[in-house]
Amino acid sequence: MKLARGIWHWLTSRTVRQAVDQHRIVRRLHAYQHDRLPPENAAEVQRALDDLRHALATAESLTAIHACSERLKSVATLRLDGLSRRLHRESLELVVMACVVVLAARTFFLQPMTIPSGSMQPTLYGITVENLQSSPDVAVPTGLSRLIEWLVHGRRYFHFVAKTDGQLTWIGPVEPAFPWLWFVPICHKQDFVVGGTRYRIWSPPPEIPNPFPSPQDRAIFAHARLDPNRHYRTGEDLMKLVCTAGDRVLVDRLTYNFRRPRRGEIIVFRTTGITNVQEGTYFMKRLVATGGERVRIGNDRHLVINGVRLDTDTPGFDQIYSFSGPPRDSRYSGHMNDATARRYRIRPGTVAPRFPSERTEFVVRRGHCLVMGDNTLTSLDGRRWGDFRAELVIGRFWMVYWPISVRTGWSAH
Repeated sequence: MKLARGIWHWLTSRTVRQAVDQHRIVRRLHAYQHDRLPPENAAEVQRALDDLRHALATAESLTAIHACSERLKSVATLRLDGLSRRLHRESLELVVMACVVVLAARTFFLQPMTIPSGSMQPTLYGITVENLQSSPDVAVPTGLSRLIEWLVHGRRYFHFVAKTDGQLTWIGPVEPAFPWLWFVPICHKQDFVVGGTRYRIWSPPPEIPNPFPSPQDRAIFAHARLDPNRHYRTGEDLMKLVCTAGDRVLVDRLTYNFRRPRRGEIIVFRTTGITNVQEGTYFMKRLVATGGERVRIGNDRHLVINGVRLDTDTPGFDQIYSFSGPPRDSRYSGHMNDATARRYRIRPGTVAPRFPSERTEFVVRRGHCLVMGDNTLTSLDGRRWGDFRAELVIGRFWMVYWPISVRTGWSAH
């Protein structure tokens, strides 16, 4: 019972943990300097060590443990050399070891990543924006409820109501609210003026989707449909948006050290050397073929690998080929070639320039991989830029850890 109580105190009490650390440090210093200390000084330090050890072993009250710890610190500071330096060194070693553990885990085991785009929707979601002005019955949460919405579900609300009559006359740039905190995104701001009144957006999302012909720093205003030619009335909504953070995932960097990636797995790879793709970043797509395999995309929106048509029985593709009806954005709709895309009035060469028709066969080069996104309408993937070197693969999707949604955990595959 005393052992269990002692363990519980160590887990729940900072006082107990500090006392244990202090006992260990002083005990080592006492062992190093025992032969050089006068007998009465060595005995005094030993008594203080024994008292603290007894208080910890018998799981006495926290007040008693704290008193014994303070007495040991006082005696050790008076009788031993270098206690303060040793305490600082131990703290530094603890910080260094924690950093080493974190870096090792990130490099060799699990690496956190963010899904910024919608190319893997609905399996994994990027940042999404919804204009609530078309839903007047939806109430925007305030205070603690809004904070909980962000912490749990990753949803941020941008709601501004006109304080005066007038038009949109100015939109400022995104800039740090405090120059010395330019490196902290949450401290950035963006101002705009309607009817002579200035409004401020705190921490505007930098990677918000931008399907509009406007600069990236104006995308949030395009989503809100804030019209500079419109005259707004006092009390009218200027902006009523909810922005949901992209899925935060953990990437398994260990498995592919022991086996090769398999078709149907969601893999993460560097973009180095891939044409028409931003260098120095990471993509996450579904692996569809590896070196030497022949790939076609049928007009029925199914892949054909080495003459074999993939369907709902193919591991990793059961949801992708569960579609019915025409292709839709952010819905499972199979895979489209360019001829199929043209049937739905999509401009030629936009979706799949390397797969112009179902007769086109793409042969994956040796030592290369071919990937495609699950959102066949909007994914920038191997249908556009072909295959890439297999050595660029760093790991596979493992789990979604935030925000909390139906995808949280290992459900995405």
